[in-house]
Amino acid sequence: MLTHKELKSRALARDDVRAEFDKLEEEFAFLDEFLKARAAAGISQAEIAERMGTTQSAVARLESGRGKHSPSLATLRKYARALGYRIDLRLVKEKENAEAKGRTN
Repeated sequence: MLTHKELKSRALARDDVRAEFDKLEEEFAFLDEFLKARAAAGISQAEIAERMGTTQSAVARLESGRGKHSPSLATLRKYARALGYRIDLRLVKEKENAEAKGRTN
């Protein structure tokens, strides 16, 4: 049986899968920040839900990124505040972003 890492590596070797994965890179990175913050705080989804005034299943959907629609900025702010964080949203020019990636690779 393949490990998650092996399966991901094998899947990303396919051009079609890699293209779709790359389209979602920013979203995955953002969700990863939320998950890391919650893990570092040692807080469960149920605790976050209580602090946000929502349900554990709503938090699970938010963290999975597989909801039917993207969460609102207000919802993301509630999640961040429940962990003692704030959201720092900014725009980055695509050209600068691509050049920065080139320098780090």
